[in-house]
Amino acid sequence: MYSIKVNKLQILIGFAALLVGILVYLIDRPPDTAYFLAGWAKDISLHDKFPNMFGHIGSSLPAFAHVFSFILITAGILGSRKRGCLFICLFWFLIDGAFEMGQRYSSIPLKFIPSWFDGIPFLENTASFFRLGTFDYLDLIAFLLGTVFAYIILTITMERGNSL
Repeated sequence: MYSIKVNKLQILIGFAALLVGILVYLIDRPPDTAYFLAGWAKDISLHDKFPNMFGHIGSSLPAFAHVFSFILITAGILGSRKRGCLFICLFWFLIDGAFEMGQRYSSIPLKFIPSWFDGIPFLENTASFFRLGTFDYLDLIAFLLGTVFAYIILTITMERGNSL
């Protein structure tokens, strides 16, 4: 019988990268600029209390961190081999890229978002994400770099992480 060997090191690296992305929002950006921080984050936001910690790279660092971390977490949970890692990398790159392109051509995804999303947590922000979101070519580059670096980390940690 086949058993999945969870790669704890990959998952740990993925969550660490996700934390860095969250720190950008907590330190460098106003708390109302991210749906997942709106409301409660005003109490813990360090925006305007610290100097801009991440500088210019902070504008695309969350894009890098998102694709990088989700690739590592997904591959780590699934215990993927090289072929599976390639599929996971491509999957998350296409998902993040599609959402970014959806901000560029917002009229297209807005046609398909059902009105019943309005009352469901997380889904309620879907239309606003496309309507108010800002397309950035640098985010597409960040997705590509995050995907490449994630694959490199996956291949390095493929065997090591099972024994943590």
